Amino acid sequence: MEERIIKTEYAETMQRSFIDYAMSVIIARALPDVRDGLKPVQRRTLYDMHELGIRYDRPYRKSARIVGDTMGKYHPHGDSSIYDALVVLTQDFKKGIPLIDGHGNFGNIEGDGAAAMRYTEARLQKITQDAILSDLDKDVVDFVPNFDETEKEPSVLPCRFPNLLVNGSEGIAVGMVTSIPPHNLGEIIDATKAYMLNENITTRELMKYVKGPDFPTGGIVCNKDDLLSIYETGVGKIKLRGKVDVEKTRGGKLNLVITEIPYTMIGANIGKFLQDVAALYEQKKAPEIVDISNQSSKEGIRIVIELKKDTDVENFKNLLYKKTRLEDTFGVNMIAIAGGRPETLGLKSIIAQNVAFQYEIATRKYTTLLNKELEKREIQEGLIRACNIIDLIIEILRGSKDRNMVKNCLTGGVTDGIRFRSKESALMAQQLNFTERQANAILDMRLYKLIGLEIEALMAENKETNANIYKYEDILDRRDSMAQVIIQELDALKKEYAHRRKTRIENAEEAVYEEKKPEEMDIMFLMDRFGYCKTIDMATYERNKEAAHTEFRYIVKCRNTGRICLFTNTGQLHTIKVADIPFGRFRDKGQPVDNISNYSSSTEQIVNIASQSELNLYRLLFVTRQGMCKIVSGGEFDVTKRTVAATKLGEDDELLDIEVVTEHQHMILQSKNGYFLRFDTDEISELKKTAVGVRGMRLGADDFIEKVYYCQPDSDGTILYKDKNVPINKLKVNKRDTKGTKIRV
Repeated sequence: MEERIIKTEYAETMQRSFIDYAMSVIIARALPDVRDGLKPVQRRTLYDMHELGIRYDRPYRKSARIVGDTMGKYHPHGDSSIYDALVVLTQDFKKGIPLIDGHGNFGNIEGDGAAAMRYTEARLQKITQDAILSDLDKDVVDFVPNFDETEKEPSVLPCRFPNLLVNGSEGIAVGMVTSIPPHNLGEIIDATKAYMLNENITTRELMKYVKGPDFPTGGIVCNKDDLLSIYETGVGKIKLRGKVDVEKTRGGKLNLVITEIPYTMIGANIGKFLQDVAALYEQKKAPEIVDISNQSSKEGIRIVIELKKDTDVENFKNLLYKKTRLEDTFGVNMIAIAGGRPETLGLKSIIAQNVAFQYEIATRKYTTLLNKELEKREIQEGLIRACNIIDLIIEILRGSKDRNMVKNCLTGGVTDGIRFRSKESALMAQQLNFTERQANAILDMRLYKLIGLEIEALMAENKETNANIYKYEDILDRRDSMAQVIIQELDALKKEYAHRRKTRIENAEEAVYEEKKPEEMDIMFLMDRFGYCKTIDMATYERNKEAAHTEFRYIVKCRNTGRICLFTNTGQLHTIKVADIPFGRFRDKGQPVDNISNYSSSTEQIVNIASQSELNLYRLLFVTRQGMCKIVSGGEFDVTKRTVAATKLGEDDELLDIEVVTEHQHMILQSKNGYFLRFDTDEISELKKTAVGVRGMRLGADDFIEKVYYCQPDSDGTILYKDKNVPINKLKVNKRDTKGTKIRV
């Protein structure tokens, strides 16, 4: 076979392949269909359970059995995705109407995961069987080949209500995200009926029936006025709050009891909420808290926060709304597959698409039923007619040689080869014109059917069949009749499965928290060599002073209302509110400074740390590796921004040292090549923080400043250089911008 090389642009191939991949994820994986509100994995799981006969009135079956069968027949994308979908469909705290009845540990609202699929069992819920999977045998939806074309699966399930709105949906596709909140079944059915009666109904009018989302966790929707825009555009933000009650105890203390949580808090965020409340107490932002406990059980959510006497409860609730996820936002982005493509849909659009689907289902269903009734009537009429001439038929049967001879006579009056008792019988036989279906029914008829009561029953059945045919033809011919049938089915669903609304809809006032100003006092800032920082009170510091200076790299006295300044080698100044730094015990670990500031330990190094309030009293001397020096007034760094430039650096330069400087102080610059320069700091100009500075030491081509020392003019100390003590008084005082003295070791 001759080798063929196909030349193509790489960019075109990548673009085409990525588009194919993206559309596969969007259409076949991540987004629900507007008609049944299900993603493919959910649809396949429910259909497989239906095929396995795991009905609501039959025993549970192992989840592993369901997952394995679904994966082998319909969804070859891994067992975890199938089991995850099955688990979510059982959870009444995620779905408005759970579609699967789970038996075993299917997780809980606090974020604990479900048990492994080999331990849990499941079966379909009654509403799933009645309203989503019924009539599949009546050709109501198209069936398509599965992934290996060995089975057939429905392209969509014949869902009888707008499941996309009732149960909502969440999914992440390529370049798009869907997030649809759950709603109340009864309200959605009422809105659907209203649309069917008036297709020109507006979204505002539909909202007389659909008050807003109805989350299974309850809670309060606070921005009622924004819902109209959300339902018209399909995009927006819903503000949610938990339900909080106040209980008084015997001792006069108050208990704040949270009985309903925002839908966004389910899972691990409940634990995060408890941690946030504890952090408010530790940071002394909520000293009113006595204790916090999670008393939730199968009966529902109950989180109790014990408060001190005379606590301003409203102000404390507003603190929780502001600082924790007790008030949160649910992002709405109602994207679904409509007509084979993803679309952002509003409330009316979703209901309209579902109603059109209901009419399609009803048309196909009653067409199938009508055809069956027409076939049944044909057979019944043939049997009734046969009973009236049963003697002739028996004569034909006895005079024929085989079944075909009888059949030809019954359908076409062919009498050749048949022996009749009389010419009259032969003439009558030649007039017969039964249909082939009627002839087969006559030949298959049993003798007991000739009993009088059986004939009467047959005629009554024929009468009922004619009534059904009239009914089905009326439904198919008149849209009003079909609408009435659909509305009756919706009413039956509402009567059996609807429940009271759980989520309250209102226009709540903005939570305003008046933060009490803390009592101003001196505290100590501590940071270890790993970058973990904290603050402690002065008494704790005095008791552990020796250990503090041994274990911590930076120790700074500051005010609890002030800021801490971090100067880094890149010339940046990062400020941190002292209130944001964990305050606690001496042995507490603290928090990484990276987490509470813009400082990044991976790209810069801390040169010095100071209290912003004390910087106003001093002047700071800056020294860079290339020997540039300047003095800056500490007041220049009285800033509120989290990050500002502390100094201007030359190319390939970095900040080496910052120290508080006093008058008539000497500084010693030591270079890498062993040059020492001692001069008076008065020679350095006081400049703005935006200046580069003046040259402190003249350096060689490959030399740079390695260390900086400070001393008094009459100091007699020593400097350790390469394991040798260099006496300070041996270093001659020179002028700035000179080369200095070479120390040989």
